[in-house]
Amino acid sequence: MALDQSAPVGGSLPRIEDFPETARELAADAMQFMGFAPGAAIKGTKVDVAFIGSCTNGRTSDFVAVAEFLRRGNYKVASGVKALAVPGSEAVRRELAALGIDKQLEAAGFQVRNPGCSMCLGMNPDKLVGEQTCASSSNRNFKGRQGSTTGRTLIMSPVMVAAAAVRGYVDDARTM
Repeated sequence: MALDQSAPVGGSLPRIEDFPETARELAADAMQFMGFAPGAAIKGTKVDVAFIGSCTNGRTSDFVAVAEFLRRGNYKVASGVKALAVPGSEAVRRELAALGIDKQLEAAGFQVRNPGCSMCLGMNPDKLVGEQTCASSSNRNFKGRQGSTTGRTLIMSPVMVAAAAVRGYVDDARTM
């Protein structure tokens, strides 16, 4: 496992002493901020918000894959999870409407928003509140990125975000 600030869904976080000495303080700070302990499993981490979209993972192909995953399992968003789907552009929004994917996402419990930055940047009402944890397909997760200075962002693929949305916790979409 690479010693960085990522871990596979079925893996666990490294121990602080496994990081190079120059990276230990930063790793310890990150784990404390995220509420993780060294060696903790990622799978099973509760999520409050699921966000699929942004300019990086708001393509038609991303939403087609998510819709297929949801349809295959007849999945619905878990109670207590706020799930947002934000197309990366107006062209993508039109394609999703033409394919009926926007309606499929809504039927599964996602709130389909207009194209834009939305929760990726933490703008409009699409923001984390307090220490909420977000499963996000955006490409940045620094402190305050999603609108709360104490909010926690776990970056993953759009289909893995959908899996977290329907479970209410981080899970592996490949085994569902």
